[in-house]
Amino acid sequence: MSAGAAPGGTPGGVPPQPARRPGTAEACRGARPGRAPGAPGRPRRPGRRSGTLAFVESPVQLLNVLEWAHTAYRTAYRETRPGGAEEGDGDLTVVVLPPREAMTRGQLRRMAELARDEGIAVRWEEARGGAGAPLRTVASLLGPLRRAARIVVGDPFSRYVQLLLSLARTEGAVPGGPGGVVVVDDGTATMEFVTQLARGERLVRWHRRGAGGARAALFAPVSASARRRMTPSARRRVEVFSSMPVEAPEHVSVTRNDFAWARARFGPPALTGGTDLVGTSLVETGVVDPGRYLEAVASLTRAHDATRYFAHRRESAGKLHRIAAGTGLEIVRPDLPLELVARRGPIGRTIVSFPSTVVHTLPLALAGTGVTVAVCDVDPAWLTEGASPRARGFLSGVTGTARGVRRLPSAPPAS
Repeated sequence: MSAGAAPGGTPGGVPPQPARRPGTAEACRGARPGRAPGAPGRPRRPGRRSGTLAFVESPVQLLNVLEWAHTAYRTAYRETRPGGAEEGDGDLTVVVLPPREAMTRGQLRRMAELARDEGIAVRWEEARGGAGAPLRTVASLLGPLRRAARIVVGDPFSRYVQLLLSLARTEGAVPGGPGGVVVVDDGTATMEFVTQLARGERLVRWHRRGAGGARAALFAPVSASARRRMTPSARRRVEVFSSMPVEAPEHVSVTRNDFAWARARFGPPALTGGTDLVGTSLVETGVVDPGRYLEAVASLTRAHDATRYFAHRRESAGKLHRIAAGTGLEIVRPDLPLELVARRGPIGRTIVSFPSTVVHTLPLALAGTGVTVAVCDVDPAWLTEGASPRARGFLSGVTGTARGVRRLPSAPPAS
């Protein structure tokens, strides 16, 4: 097992991989590393920009890069240039910039294995591995950044990604050429990103308060440069690949992510007769009061006869221990994103979540399986005093725009 990987064998874990479908990894054996399945290829000319470079910092981002590649390289995304030559050469390299947190690193390693199985090149960069690591990482990526025809980012709010994006050449070599930026989902934050981009606002995560202090002020020129590179122009294409309900600004194209790769690759799952709860990081991000959250989980457990609690990768061990002790729920720490764990199963016939990404993604990933996804509203009284003024409206929007889910009222306090 790779260092940092979550131990296998948990109910939410992934058992040994099944035989791969023809046309995935087998079809790529012998191909030049880094080519996504089905992508065209041709020799590179000196100085010619080509290929796609993707930056991810979380397992969900890497999952959505795989979904984007599955869609992009198998559709009319590859356009024809004058003279009949296909635009770009389709090469895709994913650069993983892992955080220090162990559970996230474990999931990222598993996702990297799946990406390599699909014939995609993966670079693991320890960008946070010490004082000199950021500079070494940027230096090693400068050449690929300048050569890439297209940049894919999973978290446009990340300062690390903004720095790298500010160094990239995102304009096409000719008007309408291959240069461009693709933003894939990093969860519900994509909704806020698209809104801020449309308004020309500074990119700030929805749960953050204030202007960010002196550090944010020093970084402001880099952030502004990155935002310009995510703004379309005559020489720059911008695409949002999302399963979220987004209304993109003018000239920004939106491609729907319906989890076609996950549905083709895994499942359908075996269903249990019970209910599973899905955890969130609302406590860890300072949005929801810990005590209120524990009361709500206990109430939902009792009301729906839930038996398992799928932990969010950022939830603290202490919080999870209190949930298990107070409710009797079995705590499951998945070693892959929940969309894939649910596709593999076994999974409850009903899945209950607070407002989060999964109320949008699970109905798509589990389409046709008979699983019901339900979302429990967050009562405004649960919010902490330090919660962002935008938190209440944002969480309400996450719930209200979810399609294919059952709405539940705010859970009453546990008695």
